Amino acid sequence: MFPSSEKRFLKINVISIFTLFALILAGGIVRSSGSGMGCPDWPKCFDRYIPPTNVSQIPADYHIRYVEKRVARSSRFANTLDALGLTQMAQLIRNDKSILQPEEFNASKTWVEYVNRLLGAICGLLLVACLLFSLTYLRTRRKIFYWSLLNLILVGFQGWLGSIVVSTNLMPWLVTVHMVLAVIILTISIYTYFMARVWRDRNLLATRQTGSLKILAIGVVFLSLFQIVLGTTVREQVDAVAAEMNNLNRSEWVTSVGLNFIIHRDLAILVVILNLLMFLIIRAKYSLTGYQFKYGSFVIILLLLQIITGIVLSYLALPPVAQAVHVLLATLLFGAQFYLML
Repeated sequence: MFPSSEKRFLKINVISIFTLFALILAGGIVRSSGSGMGCPDWPKCFDRYIPPTNVSQIPADYHIRYVEKRVARSSRFANTLDALGLTQMAQLIRNDKSILQPEEFNASKTWVEYVNRLLGAICGLLLVACLLFSLTYLRTRRKIFYWSLLNLILVGFQGWLGSIVVSTNLMPWLVTVHMVLAVIILTISIYTYFMARVWRDRNLLATRQTGSLKILAIGVVFLSLFQIVLGTTVREQVDAVAAEMNNLNRSEWVTSVGLNFIIHRDLAILVVILNLLMFLIIRAKYSLTGYQFKYGSFVIILLLLQIITGIVLSYLALPPVAQAVHVLLATLLFGAQFYLML
């Protein structure tokens, strides 16, 4: 059914998608373990391609050296924000004293962050391969090539943004932008895969009028994306509360966040209702052996797992493992909803 050149694209695209999910999980582990500054420089780690395992392997003056580099890079980024008219954001960076604080070496955190970066590099190479293999669609489905090209550009920007996240000592709004961009890259990869599949396999498409179901599916996708952004914001506020409490009284962190957490929690109820409604409509309109019912069922399973991790986070004092799994499930759920919408 698929020519060999198209099979190569589909195969590398699928590998890219799964690697992107793995990268998002790694990012969640980095965040939940507090390993974001495990490597104080970028793209190397302590100026090494293979990071150190012992403090004796790093320069004696590394505190001063990397703080100076961080300040210089943050200053350049602040000037860029000024040029774009984002003066308030630029001032936040210039006034952030945490940028001047050196990080103590911790081998475990260094390697957690290093694995995260390694996965990021692998994703970049896979998306380069996607672009090369997408050349086969230049005469038939040019959109696949152009979207693959855009995705590679975004990955390059994401890598640069990662360096800024490090230089600004994990400034909260930049971490959120970094996460949203990762989701956008994932979305494009899923979209190019779908376009390549449907080009030869029309059975993926709905065989009857979707009507209001299509609108509902679009609404569900955007609501889930908003929940991801809001959840990232809640996580930032939890970090701030934890710092204020000197990382004590962990069970009180969530309740101290306030309105954003309440909105995030209550919107989860709406997400459940809309997804169940969509599933019931699909079950009534489409074959139980069709793609629509298959992916609709997968969405419900992911949704149930996400609810469980959300309850664990809220009532069991934010266990780190549950934090990482919650992030992964959120992106898996979004990906499944997006594919179902297509």
